[in-house]
Amino acid sequence: MNELEKLLDYPFRDAMPAQGETMVVAAGEASGLAPAVKWIRMALPFQLDHINLWLLRDEVDGRAGWTVVDCCISREESRAQWETIFATQLDGLPVLRVIVTHMHPDHIGLAHWLCGRWNAPLWISATDFNAARMASQSTTGFGGEGAANFFASHGLTDPDSVEKIRGRANYYPSMVPEVPRTFRRMQDGDTIVIGGRAWQCISGYGHAPEHIALYCDTLQALISGDMMLPRISTNVSVYDIEPESDPLRLFLESIDKFARLPQDTLTLPSHGKPFRGLHERIRQLHEHHRERLAEVVEACRQGPQSAADVLPVLFKRKLDLHQTTFAMGESVAHLHALWFQGRLRRRKDSDGVYRFALA
Repeated sequence: MNELEKLLDYPFRDAMPAQGETMVVAAGEASGLAPAVKWIRMALPFQLDHINLWLLRDEVDGRAGWTVVDCCISREESRAQWETIFATQLDGLPVLRVIVTHMHPDHIGLAHWLCGRWNAPLWISATDFNAARMASQSTTGFGGEGAANFFASHGLTDPDSVEKIRGRANYYPSMVPEVPRTFRRMQDGDTIVIGGRAWQCISGYGHAPEHIALYCDTLQALISGDMMLPRISTNVSVYDIEPESDPLRLFLESIDKFARLPQDTLTLPSHGKPFRGLHERIRQLHEHHRERLAEVVEACRQGPQSAADVLPVLFKRKLDLHQTTFAMGESVAHLHALWFQGRLRRRKDSDGVYRFALA
């Protein structure tokens, strides 16, 4: 545990659900009631090797059952784990609806299968629904020719990396082969009644087009998705489909929305362990990005820098290609934040690469 983590409280310590099992994290207002929230932990085949999913006890149109929050990527191992959960963890009740916080593959990948398996509707923001539909049917945004050209324009020009990124055209569709045809829209400020308890929708930007977190004041619990993680900082990237965006500003403004929630809110993140200390974590994330921005400014003080040039400034560890694509997006995001603030100026040099220097 690092020094920042020590400032957070992990109420379940090292306990976590085993594969194919669940763990109650919110039991409701009184003992003897059905558990309000169950925690599922599923494996991912990446360095970030897991995702947390949530089961909320529910009742829809007089039918008792469960709401699922987030789905995991589409692969046989995940479907098999879900089948075990259906058989052993649902008390014989059906899945009534599927809520997806945002369009990234580990969150929406199995939504089509889950919705079809239970004839359950998908709830998601309209922006992320349409982004997922587009990405699952194309090669835009996470790999392929467009991504290779975009990263090359920001300095990642070595032929091996360019060719590998170009070859990742099927990256998103391989994990999200299909998206449900219809959906129920979630928007900021909406209230969803789940199991008789009101959950407020809180939108977030910068990590995904329109991420929706859910807060229940009765339980004082926040399903934070990827907007609030306890150990790592959320990926905030610029992509080729929106090449002149300012996602870091949007992300930092978004997490400040959580500051109005109680300090002892039980935060249920998509990665890592449930924790308390929400206000402290907001402070840590602001400080983290202030430090990274200061490091980028210092690098630019030495001379014009491309996003590829500042990778070792922002990321001290060795990166594989999968990590490098996310890191490049973050590097551009930090340069863009300073550019939009007027602290850096940008130029496109004769080699076709954007470089940033002190304004």
